[in-house]
Amino acid sequence: MAPKWRRTAFLAAAGLAYLGYRALRERSKADLSGQVALVTGGSRGLGLLLAREFALQGCRLVICARDAQELARAQEGLERLGAEVLAVTCDLTERDQAEAMVARALERFGRIDVLVNSAGIIQVGPLDTMTVEDFESSMASNFMGAVYTTLAVLPQMRERGEGRITNITSIGGRVPAPHLLPYDAAKFAFRGFSHGLRAELAREGIVVTTIVPGLMRTGSPVNAMFKGHQAAEFTWFSIADSLPWLSIDAEQAARCIVDATRRGDVELTLTGRARLLGMVHDLFPAFTLKVLDLGNRLLPGPAEHSRLMRGMELATRFAPSWLTRLTNEAALRYNEFGGVHHPSERHARQVGLADEPYRALEPELGRSRE
Repeated sequence: MAPKWRRTAFLAAAGLAYLGYRALRERSKADLSGQVALVTGGSRGLGLLLAREFALQGCRLVICARDAQELARAQEGLERLGAEVLAVTCDLTERDQAEAMVARALERFGRIDVLVNSAGIIQVGPLDTMTVEDFESSMASNFMGAVYTTLAVLPQMRERGEGRITNITSIGGRVPAPHLLPYDAAKFAFRGFSHGLRAELAREGIVVTTIVPGLMRTGSPVNAMFKGHQAAEFTWFSIADSLPWLSIDAEQAARCIVDATRRGDVELTLTGRARLLGMVHDLFPAFTLKVLDLGNRLLPGPAEHSRLMRGMELATRFAPSWLTRLTNEAALRYNEFGGVHHPSERHARQVGLADEPYRALEPELGRSRE
């Protein structure tokens, strides 16, 4: 057994090394004040929260989304933080619209220092209900939209020899969750694209960070699209998204992502549970796929309903309910009900929209962080 002083010295050295590592990481953070950050999908959910965090860092903002009403509400909340905001309505699955949006941003600000590819869609349901069009739609929104935007932004970053790109992928792009196959496939492609960008662009001074989130309480189930036994699919997805021990607070996630962007991390997986799941899958893929097979057997089976329905149109005894309270609150706070969508009566009652479905409910973005 090693002498006590040696063990003490080893522990002290390890502690000092860790503190030094933390200090180095803090010093390596870029100062984002005055920089221009483009956040796709910035009208609601995680994209809106990321735009807020960049605003708090002193960035000028460009946000884009398809829904003009959501975008206007998001812009208003961000401007109350004191941020200068350009909001552009566009469909990133259309290459010409993505390029036109970037051109408008460059015309307004002269450069884009940070690009965050956050826009995407979620389709939930068993494989038997999914069509080729569903896979094409997911690839267009979750992969090609990011490709179009990235390629449009890159020339001016290359010309300056600097820039940061942060890509929001998913744990579903590392471990394929059942009943999310079009989403999983697109996120697998997106993660590979992001890592490849990092390798090719590093010598040009452009830093690419890949984010691999687990479940986050952004309120996204109300805008996810469901097939099969739609109500049952919506129920399990909403409850899972709302469980504190399974999902992460969205504001905490946004802060972690912006910090990773400032540091230029290669990859950040949120949360510890997602990191463990990814590690186990990398080491023992047969085991995790067997577990996923068992999980799939517990999910709703195939059904004849092949039409996609938005989550806020669906309601069951358990969703929305007290079981999904955290997701309900997040959906309201982060502008998930801010557009022209029509929530069911049960959703409207749960989130306080019953009397005035389209009143200007303020997402809590006008406050500075405490």
